[in-house]
Amino acid sequence: MAVWIQAQQLQGDALRQMQALYGQHFPIEVRHYLSQWIEGQSWDTIDLDNPQDNIKATQLLEGLIQELQKKAEHQVGEDGFLLKIKLGHYATQLKNTYELCPMELVRCIRHILYHEQRLVREATNSSSPVGGLVDSMSQKHLQINQTFEELRVITQDTENGLKKLQQTQEYFIIQYQENLRIQAQFSQLHQLNQQERISREATLQQRQASLEAWLQREAQTLQQYRLELSEKHQKTLQMLRKQQAIILDDELIQWKRRQQLAGNGGPPEGSLDVLQSWCEKLAEIIWQNRQQIRRAEHFCQQLPIPGPVEEILAELNGTITDIISALVTSTFIIEKQPPQVLKTQTKFAATVRLLVGGKLNVHMNPPQVKATIISEMQAKALLKNENTRNESSGEILNNCCVMEYHQATGTLSAHFRNMSLKRIKRSDRRGAESVTEEKFTILFESQFSVGGNELVFQVKTLSLPVVVIVHGSQDNNATATVLWDNAFAEPGRVPFVVPDKVLWPQLCEALNMKFKAEVQSNRGLSEDNLLFLAQKLFNSTSTQKEDYMSMTVSWSQFNRENLPGWNYTFWQWFDGVMEVLKKHLKPHWNDGAIHGFVNKQQAHDWLANKPDGTFLMRFSDSEIGGVTVAWKFDSRKFSGHGKNLASSDRILWNLMPFTTRDFSVRSLADRLGDLSYLIYVFPDRPKDEVYSKYYTPVLCNPSKGDGYVKPQIKQVVPEFANAEMSVGSSYMEQAASPSVCSQSHYNLYPQNPESVLDPEGDFDLDDSMDVARHVEELLRRPMDNQWIPHAQS
Repeated sequence: MAVWIQAQQLQGDALRQMQALYGQHFPIEVRHYLSQWIEGQSWDTIDLDNPQDNIKATQLLEGLIQELQKKAEHQVGEDGFLLKIKLGHYATQLKNTYELCPMELVRCIRHILYHEQRLVREATNSSSPVGGLVDSMSQKHLQINQTFEELRVITQDTENGLKKLQQTQEYFIIQYQENLRIQAQFSQLHQLNQQERISREATLQQRQASLEAWLQREAQTLQQYRLELSEKHQKTLQMLRKQQAIILDDELIQWKRRQQLAGNGGPPEGSLDVLQSWCEKLAEIIWQNRQQIRRAEHFCQQLPIPGPVEEILAELNGTITDIISALVTSTFIIEKQPPQVLKTQTKFAATVRLLVGGKLNVHMNPPQVKATIISEMQAKALLKNENTRNESSGEILNNCCVMEYHQATGTLSAHFRNMSLKRIKRSDRRGAESVTEEKFTILFESQFSVGGNELVFQVKTLSLPVVVIVHGSQDNNATATVLWDNAFAEPGRVPFVVPDKVLWPQLCEALNMKFKAEVQSNRGLSEDNLLFLAQKLFNSTSTQKEDYMSMTVSWSQFNRENLPGWNYTFWQWFDGVMEVLKKHLKPHWNDGAIHGFVNKQQAHDWLANKPDGTFLMRFSDSEIGGVTVAWKFDSRKFSGHGKNLASSDRILWNLMPFTTRDFSVRSLADRLGDLSYLIYVFPDRPKDEVYSKYYTPVLCNPSKGDGYVKPQIKQVVPEFANAEMSVGSSYMEQAASPSVCSQSHYNLYPQNPESVLDPEGDFDLDDSMDVARHVEELLRRPMDNQWIPHAQS
């Protein structure tokens, strides 16, 4: 519901407060007839302190006048005639009032809208408008902007008070000098005769008594002015502290947290533009109040009057210096973090930014920023203000950069584009800690002055934790360290402390975030997927999700200790899954064609009652990054076509896992297309319906002009080679060919090959053959035996 519609329903004191918002500066009739247009404009996007936004303000003023004129032109009838004249008058009035200062119109309307929303909110006993989190955030931002408006008004009030104090004090000094001149005249009375001296002395005494009485009263008035002004500054500083805490301790910290989670695949942290505009407003108001306090101190020094004011002003000066120091040091931030897994001898980049640099004119003498890599212990010492003697833990090339000011955006930043870590110095490791668990950080530091060297700041900021590796094989474990730190770090922690144990649901959230980002898929981890992972991590058979909700996971369980019965950690297995999906199987995962997180027994249970030829894809337990096929095939139905199948007397089969190496040779879709006895993707989707769009087309005439025939790779399982050739009269006729044209089956295998079943009845791809490999083998045999297998028998 529009704010104006709700505002019209206000009653009593709220209605009177709302009406008091309007007057000659902005008639309520304009608000009424242009309510929809007014509420549809982006008043909050204009920075009232930025002269460049004056154009936007002018455009809004012109738009407002045009809307009024159009509204006036559409009025008809007797009542419409009077309204037409009134609206035309308001258009002229607003143009004359704000034509030279359009920013004041923006300020006026923002003030009105804020108070209308506040009154409506209070009347409906609602802390925020309907609309959930987004509207709640909008209200929070609106509150911040309103506080800035109040601070601006208060600061202007103290400025006016300071001018009044100055005028009063200057007049007091003039009168004080007059009193001194009268005293000097007393010393000259002896030069006059007695009668003149007596007359003159009486006059001077009368004037002196009157003037001294006035001076005494005026001194008290001056002291009262000073005291009142100091009390106003105290209140202003309290508001500034509160506002700065909201912006730096809430909004900026939240932005940094979003930046950290973005390192785990979370949503982007968002633009810094709004934060910068707030910080610049803070800097401007703080600086104005600091100058006012210094002027007030100067007035006291110019005309000392006994009292508590001097002490209060000294305290205020110290407080506001602390406030601006906190603002400057806190707004020196890393806009673009360096990579958190950092390989030596590899180029990397980072960007640091000073949010108040433009407002404090730091760019007039651009500072230089230096980057240094330091250890976790050195970072702790740095935050404790201990002397680290400029120690570093390595050498970074191209580690100095001058901050640049971008006039269009008003940003002051330093872009490190070509840094490279030349060497790293590691510390002694603790216990079972590996090199991929050791955390470093990039320290960015600079020095600059503001206010004509009035204040000199040394600023420092630390990057997110960095794990240094020297070989790509360390990337997996280093990523685990970064993931755990990003996910579970708490704001304001001692570098780089993270909990050793977290609840399983917390880890689920982190894993799902990382999974969707790495695989680049909207299909994240389902509840069933997470249940499978819990069973794997905790070595449990419980199928109740509630059983795991209160269980904790330690770092050692996550990526230090191997899973029971396997030679890899939980993270290494999970990372392998993400790697194979990202590189080769993303479209199939998005299509729902890969179930993945299913154990062997569960796969058999699912397939037991399905038709022959039904299969599913799951992630292997025995091979990191492996994907295996489980399918149903009743070997007893094909006893005449395969000795090994007939003797096995089985109906459920598992193929040894495919890996990234296999998919680099032949894709999953083509491999599945080669195996014509795989017909249905579990539960009942025809295989070709799911995979045919991913098949590689096969040329009908593979011959080249030079007479050579190009060989083709085909996935073959020897145990099923004979069975596959004889499926023409069986259910295999249902299977569509993945090829563009029909393909003949060539029996290039011995009639009785050795079994490639492992002890558990699984097929080993390393022992299975494809056509191309067998062709190579045949070509190495003597010519007379190549095509006649039993010539010598």
